[in-house]
Amino acid sequence: MILVKRNLFPVITGILSILILAGCASSGGDVKRQSFEMSCLVKNDIDLVTETHQRVVFAALRELAVKLYKRNPREWKKEGNKSLEVAVAALSADPFPSVAGKTSIDCIRLAFDEDFHGDRVKAFVAGLETMVLNSYDGHREFYIYNMLDAQKLYNSARNIELASWLIRTKHDCNNTLFLLSSDERGKMNVSIERLFGKMINAQDMMAQIMADRSNRTIKNVLQALVTAFIPI
Repeated sequence: MILVKRNLFPVITGILSILILAGCASSGGDVKRQSFEMSCLVKNDIDLVTETHQRVVFAALRELAVKLYKRNPREWKKEGNKSLEVAVAALSADPFPSVAGKTSIDCIRLAFDEDFHGDRVKAFVAGLETMVLNSYDGHREFYIYNMLDAQKLYNSARNIELASWLIRTKHDCNNTLFLLSSDERGKMNVSIERLFGKMINAQDMMAQIMADRSNRTIKNVLQALVTAFIPI
């Protein structure tokens, strides 16, 4: 088991300063026209960075849903949606939907279940959405008193890696990919690959920031043959 510990606070100092200015003041130069958010009194720089990273991940998941639905149009039609856009809007709604009563890892698994005949894109993306949200303890806004678990954030990044591998390689009994995301040679579409990379990097960055904040180490988890999701 390997221990990972790096101090990243100097790297993000500039970003934090910009975020504080953007979050607590309006863009106008007139002091009288500046808006004041009471929430700024109970938010620190790390809270603003956390919200930014979370938005990046959820925006990437929305974009991933669009790309997967375009490649698998039969999926968004399964629940009677009038269009791809309607299906994506429902998938991105707050709160995130469950599928067959399942969320998080169990929901992701549905996308690759032979006995599941529902919307596999919805199961895949909704599972990732709720799994990531769980790594943030279910919060969408963060304040000084919110102390996130670095290990949960790190584990969620490993689960996203596994999900990206499964969608590239998992076939049904007819040797057909459950969800099409790659070309005929089995290579994932570059734009989809970048979305997965963006999400993984955001979660890993947040994990390290939280580890530095709490002065704790992150334990690398060795997944057996990269086939097992890590509970969040």
